[in-house]
Amino acid sequence: MSDLLDEYPMLIFALESFLALFLLVFIVVWTTSGKKKMARKEQQLRQQAQQAQNTPPAQNAQASTQQPPRR
Repeated sequence: MSDLLDEYPMLIFALESFLALFLLVFIVVWTTSGKKKMARKEQQLRQQAQQAQNTPPAQNAQASTQQPPRR
């Protein structure tokens, strides 16, 4: 191994730079995947809220009559 490094002294710098690049890409992908998950959850919540607002009034009236009275 030392013969290889003696023959190509810049090889260790090239290996180090490839390792640093891999770590950079890994960290960026790791952190952006969390943002995508959060965005998906927020979008689902918004869709559920819109669906609740867009329900016909007849269904809303039936749902309110089925609930027990508040004390």
